[in-house]
Amino acid sequence: MLEKETAIGGEYIVIKALENGVTIIGLTRGKDTRFHHSEKLDKGEVMVAQFTEHTSAMKIRGRATIFTKHGEIEAGI
Repeated sequence: MLEKETAIGGEYIVIKALENGVTIIGLTRGKDTRFHHSEKLDKGEVMVAQFTEHTSAMKIRGRATIFTKHGEIEAGI
């Protein structure tokens, strides 16, 4: 049970759009990596995203600041 709770309660990241049209794409876990969800943000919008048992990676297109427990990353600059 603890293993499943850890997977579901995975790490969070925060994405802040620095321009209109920033795209966030969630990628699946497993044998074949696939897109499973996408969102668009406009300038100033913020999204809190979580890695889960289904989401192993996120692709971010456009100018954005990504905040993680490991630090801050600038994308698209």
